[in-house]
Amino acid sequence: MPHNNVSVVLAHGAWADGTSWAKVIGPLAREGLKVLAAPLPLTSFADDTAAVERTLERVSGPIVLAGHAYAGAVIAATRNERVKALVYVTALAPDEGERVADVFYRNKPHPLAPRLAPDKNGLIYLPDEAFPAAFAQNASPHELALLTAVQRPISPACITVPVNRPLWKDRPSWFLMAEQDRMIIQDTQRFMAERMHARVRSQPVDHTPIITAPGVVVDIIREAIAEVARGQ
Repeated sequence: MPHNNVSVVLAHGAWADGTSWAKVIGPLAREGLKVLAAPLPLTSFADDTAAVERTLERVSGPIVLAGHAYAGAVIAATRNERVKALVYVTALAPDEGERVADVFYRNKPHPLAPRLAPDKNGLIYLPDEAFPAAFAQNASPHELALLTAVQRPISPACITVPVNRPLWKDRPSWFLMAEQDRMIIQDTQRFMAERMHARVRSQPVDHTPIITAPGVVVDIIREAIAEVARGQ
């Protein structure tokens, strides 16, 4: 597939790290694409935005920027002119003045969604039982063990600050709607995707398709790459 030097930058969500994108990185890299996963510290929204900006500086040419879950808010905070398309993988997309928590808690949660609260250090961990129940119910036992072992906590400072004008107002966007998501229910996803005027691709996948259904994630990123390449 011709991609005219388009690069791909990926941003992971809460309770994960860049390795969560491993099954997506491989197929894209084999096509000759430059692919980087931004290492979000999950310490504050500003820190996470800065981490994405630093990663964008490491690639040249036009960029497709993709975010999973919480990172949907982060990828929309960039003002980098080389970002030509945004891809939301069952991701959160607050509008100007909204907080991540506003959209995350917009609707009644799924019955199996975990109760979340900061620990004594002020960090929010995902309970171990939430990984097979809600975060990645379609994952294998090996994948679940890995997810649980490497989870990175998120600070409330990531989700309680109002965001500025999101980039999705000014760039084309794609939204992978996860029909089986128990963390961000489908009604919430639909509301955000329609408000963004995103190109929606709905699939019977769980909250973490980057691990449990990477092929559908690769396909939607390829769509964005193809459009960006045509525009060069």
